[in-house]
Amino acid sequence: MHVTRKFITEKTMQINTSSRSIRAPLARAPCCSIATATSCPWRKRSFSRFIRKRGGSSTIHRKSGRRRRAGLNSLSLAAVGITNQRETTIVWDRDTGKPVYNAIVWQDRRTTLLCDEFKARGLEAVVRAKTGLPIDAYFSATKIRWILDNVEGTRDKARRGRLAFGTVDSWLVWNFTRCAMHVTDITNAWRTMPFDIHACRWDDELLEAFDILRSMLPEVRSSSELYGKTQGTVFAADVPLAAIAGDQHAALFGQMCTDVGMVKNTYGTGCFLVVNTENAPIESRNNLVTTIAWQIGEQVNYALEGSIFIAGAVVQWLRDGLGLIRHVSDVEALARNVPHSDGVYLVPAFAGLGALHWNARARGSLFGVTCGTTSGHIARAALDSITYQSLDVLRAMEADSGLRIAQLRVDGGACANDLLMQFQADVLSVNAVRPRIAETTALDAAYLAGLAVGYWKDVDELKAQW
Repeated sequence: MHVTRKFITEKTMQINTSSRSIRAPLARAPCCSIATATSCPWRKRSFSRFIRKRGGSSTIHRKSGRRRRAGLNSLSLAAVGITNQRETTIVWDRDTGKPVYNAIVWQDRRTTLLCDEFKARGLEAVVRAKTGLPIDAYFSATKIRWILDNVEGTRDKARRGRLAFGTVDSWLVWNFTRCAMHVTDITNAWRTMPFDIHACRWDDELLEAFDILRSMLPEVRSSSELYGKTQGTVFAADVPLAAIAGDQHAALFGQMCTDVGMVKNTYGTGCFLVVNTENAPIESRNNLVTTIAWQIGEQVNYALEGSIFIAGAVVQWLRDGLGLIRHVSDVEALARNVPHSDGVYLVPAFAGLGALHWNARARGSLFGVTCGTTSGHIARAALDSITYQSLDVLRAMEADSGLRIAQLRVDGGACANDLLMQFQADVLSVNAVRPRIAETTALDAAYLAGLAVGYWKDVDELKAQW
């Protein structure tokens, strides 16, 4: 029997019950949300330019204009939180503050052969047991190793303690504090690969195996605490830096998936399903990754995650690669021209396959094309591919956790697509709940920062706003 599940647009939290809009409360506890996702084999970014144009002046100037219109200034800010793209690797010189090489983003696959070497040495079981991760070019460790092996002079500088490594959060804090702090949070540390999620510390055995020097690594802190203050870099007054969380962990908390079995799916460049397992790290038997969800105080929460590399990027491909649409938002109307994909299936393995396959060499395929296939069928197949990948991951989560998942909280850009959300609810047999605020990663940065400085009393106060 086919059961049509509900697709719901849910009201999100009323941060301030006296306010009709969440805009004012968010200005009180703002966040810095960074996204640099690009696709495929060699992808890098100039981070000197990035900090000026994205993490620094341009982003802050836009937000400053809004604050001025709202009658606010830096003295109005309770705290700043950072949520960031994970894995993207930056190595910089501590003396000059300049990166030694462009940032290597998470989708870059240049270290696939190096990963094969580590697997051939029998390291995969050790890495899985300690970190919950497979060995893959996706994660930071092999990107760091590539920089040390291929950028002239870096290995020597590292031995002399001159180099620092960080994901985007570490780089921002380093710059916002004028080189005074080299820190990260536990969620970003985990995605590097040499971090033991059970002992919650950098692992010397893995660092030696990957040939990475401990002196390069940031201090690991919780996701919600007062790290320090901005030092006149982005605001006129020094503002507390009080939260860091990797983007998918941020979305989980921002959606208030704080109880066992609660699941969110974030649709960005990729697609990331995460289920909260609370205090228990569950070892996956189905190629999911065991993850730290967040740490608040001394309490560490765990989760299972399924990382799908291509989701929203498949729509960008329809626009930029095939020219089927002019704007990303046009895809829904095009797909609605047909009742279904008419047997056309797309496997969008444009950057290999993540969960559940972890195959870096997989490539995209389009099946079932006939003379009657139209652009509408291809658009429909592209949207369907996001759902089918999510179905695989969700069923794996149920098998690993022993839970029956009945509700899926959704966020990110593609969740605005009603056709996609309804198809997902039907195929996955879940109620898909979409918040009015789709960018819950940024919302979480505000939540965690607000908790750290006492703007909100505790998590229960935040849950009561849903």
